[in-house]
Amino acid sequence: MKKLTKLLCLTLAVMFCAMSFVACGSDKTDYEYIKEKGELVIGITYFEPMNYVGADGQLTGFETEFATAVCEILGVKPKFQEINWKTKEVELNGKTIDCIWNGMTITEDRKASMSISNAYMKNKQVIVLKSENVGKYKTADDFKGIKLVAEAESAGENVAKTNALFAQAAFTPVKSMKDAIMEVAAGTADACVVDFVTSIGMIGEGTAYAALSVDTAFSFDEEEYGIAFRKDSDITAKVNEAIATLIANGTLAKIAAKYKLDGQLIG
Repeated sequence: MKKLTKLLCLTLAVMFCAMSFVACGSDKTDYEYIKEKGELVIGITYFEPMNYVGADGQLTGFETEFATAVCEILGVKPKFQEINWKTKEVELNGKTIDCIWNGMTITEDRKASMSISNAYMKNKQVIVLKSENVGKYKTADDFKGIKLVAEAESAGENVAKTNALFAQAAFTPVKSMKDAIMEVAAGTADACVVDFVTSIGMIGEGTAYAALSVDTAFSFDEEEYGIAFRKDSDITAKVNEAIATLIANGTLAKIAAKYKLDGQLIG
């Protein structure tokens, strides 16, 4: 009986410790969780000039360097992880990633479901097409039946679906802005709606898509970029402080100028 009692007590003690451990773990803030593991897992998609593989085979880009600089201030390592943009919030809430740092447009819906940093860059949506077709489309009738693409779940898709100019176009969502531009270059789409900052880095003279241009007759939905964290995350404030430091010491401006984005910075 004594042995049974001791065994029962030992079992209860182990269960109590396990429960205490779980409880303590659940009490950790998002910042403590990230600091403890020593890395910030950053959800991205690949597109220039934000996050892309350079000629040396290494990940580079404005967001890549920006995130790395912030992580240095926070005292953690950046870990960049490619995501499906359509399921980004699922990955964020499931802790597959710790943030979405990828030229993400700030919207009221996103602010309601995620914690978003201060805006750091302005942007708009533009139409990209083959250079010889610039000026070809002027009205909704001109866009009737054209093959139009944009990244799924993006601001570009919203424009393509809701702007009256494209009411009669044949719209298809694609995986990424890079894919949208590739479709136009290949001739499998007539035009795409993408971020203006993407067009700066990906198309025109000196790029792999020199035959593509922005039709400057059109621009849509002035917007701002932010970094998304889990709802009510305490790391958002820490990142805002780090961004303010990088703005004040000129680091962010230098990174932006390297990618021809200095004219788009906020702050």
